[in-house]
Amino acid sequence: MKQSKNTSESENIRLDKWLWAARFYKTRAIAKQMIDGGKVFYNGQRSKSGKFVSIGDTVRVRQGYDDKEVTIVALADKRRDATFAQTLYEETTDSVESREKTALARKQGLLFNPGTDTKPDKKQRRQIRQLKERI
Repeated sequence: MKQSKNTSESENIRLDKWLWAARFYKTRAIAKQMIDGGKVFYNGQRSKSGKFVSIGDTVRVRQGYDDKEVTIVALADKRRDATFAQTLYEETTDSVESREKTALARKQGLLFNPGTDTKPDKKQRRQIRQLKERI
């Protein structure tokens, strides 16, 4: 007979399953790809997707432009709603500050380097080409 698993501290939960349950990635397959691709660090080191996680360990996850460093607070092997998923981890203050700084830098970069409304004309293209060839 199979017993149903409940969320508890003594369970062995894989890293990819925990990331999926904590809603960092939409599917376990994507979580596995990110771990294998070096986008996830467990306790400061690259690891395999089958690594068993435990409470109090740190996980650094790269999502787009952001790096999140979280501490595991609870374990879960089933994916539930987002409010439950947020109780599984706690983001470090350094992580929050660095994400805010990078977000501000990205916004400022867009403000100081706006895109042009039109393509360069023939004369401007020649000047760009000459400038690039000199360098």
